[in-house]
Amino acid sequence: MSLGALMREKERSSQVHIPKDIDWQMLDKSRFFFLGAALFSGVSTALYPIVVLKTRQQVSPTRVSCTNISLAIARHEGLRGFYKGFGTSLLGTIPARALYMSALEITKSIVSQASIRLGLSDTTAMAVANGAAGLTSAVAAQIVWTPIDVVSQRLMVQGDLSLNSCRYTNGFDAFRKILYTDGPRGFYRGFGISILTYAPSNAVWWASYSLAQKSIWSRFKRSYGRKEDTTGSMMVQGVSAAMASGCSALITMPIDTIKTRLQVLDAEENGRRQAMTVMQSVKSLMKEGGFGACYRGLGPRWVSMSMSATTMITTYEFLKRLATKKQK
Repeated sequence: MSLGALMREKERSSQVHIPKDIDWQMLDKSRFFFLGAALFSGVSTALYPIVVLKTRQQVSPTRVSCTNISLAIARHEGLRGFYKGFGTSLLGTIPARALYMSALEITKSIVSQASIRLGLSDTTAMAVANGAAGLTSAVAAQIVWTPIDVVSQRLMVQGDLSLNSCRYTNGFDAFRKILYTDGPRGFYRGFGISILTYAPSNAVWWASYSLAQKSIWSRFKRSYGRKEDTTGSMMVQGVSAAMASGCSALITMPIDTIKTRLQVLDAEENGRRQAMTVMQSVKSLMKEGGFGACYRGLGPRWVSMSMSATTMITTYEFLKRLATKKQK
């Protein structure tokens, strides 16, 4: 065998084999959305209490630990306190997830093919496609999710006695009162900053997720495409998702805190209640605890994002396998 052939054989043997991603055209769409709604509803149910803790920490005028908030909720509101606004959130999760998954897969498919045609390597093409998909899917989902977020977060903080917020009996009552007080614009409080929070965060998350997978598998020098590596693949996906979530949580936490306050709190001016502005939100945070106040709720958000992302990505990849069209 020639020297050139030996070198090519060595390169092939040391290469990390990443399986071909399940493309949008390969999916049974009705099965994909039906199973997705069921699986992700279960994930949302399990993680919702952590989101409630994070939201209450972010809107609290003083620094309060998760333990104290949990005990206060359990003592004064019971188990239901950890699920305030859950019905509204779940109702919005289904269409928002459908939009998110559609935009994610369509963009990923289009950009991946375009990147390869431009001559980019498989690794670079994967990172670019995932980043672009994360960006567009976040924007698409926020169109539906922001109004649901506004209503559900108002309900989440209902039991917090430190807040003099309007009281709502349920999601419909909150919807009616917000519409009466603020008009349709009230449901899109913080929409712009939500885009600034989630769009870059999703782009970075999906791009870093694909690169983390490549990096981890390259260290272990294992094949990623064999059936016997299914368990290992899920473990790598989970670790990669947690790593990407940690970076994303740290970078976007201040913006997320401001967004939450814009959506939940009001400002008093000349005796009149009105929507808080970005500058008012920033000033109140600086007054309450300086830049550190922007990181209230970081612990629950980090845990929530890591658990959600790990569960989401393993569930998502499992969902795609379940929804793949049968080969004729």
